[in-house]
Amino acid sequence: MDGILPGSKSQSANDAARRPDGSMYRFLEYTADQYMTRAVITVTRAVTLRELEGLFEKHDFNSLPVVEEGKMLGIVTKFDFLRAFAFTTDQMVPHYDDLMKRRVAEIMTEDVVHVERGTRLTRVLELMVKLKARSFPVVGVQRELVGVISREDVIRALRDATQDAQ
Repeated sequence: MDGILPGSKSQSANDAARRPDGSMYRFLEYTADQYMTRAVITVTRAVTLRELEGLFEKHDFNSLPVVEEGKMLGIVTKFDFLRAFAFTTDQMVPHYDDLMKRRVAEIMTEDVVHVERGTRLTRVLELMVKLKARSFPVVGVQRELVGVISREDVIRALRDATQDAQ
């Protein structure tokens, strides 16, 4: 069933659609590869916090994958950005301009929950709910970034799966 595209029906998809709530059964067949966003805005480890702030503002994303030479090295989130400004009684607060010169490499998260192209959307949805995540990078066999699957992508898949039933 991996070759089935949204909107196309296989025999099993047709059979599932005939069940009482069959349209939802189509969702069980969908994969990250079918619904992910392929054009992904990324950053490198050398990007400064000032540049990162501009990207967050321009694109209104909550995270950006950190990619170099096609390989995903991690992710940098708005939380990572804000954490760079947190201080404790044991730490002196650096000047704002000094903080904004720091690099993504200093604040990024390297251990990233990701999914693969063939991951079923049911699993993606399960991870999103369990981890309260908004999106996951989608990686290929060589850990290359091939896309991002977001809440909006999963909602679109749910809508596509139930569209004929309405």
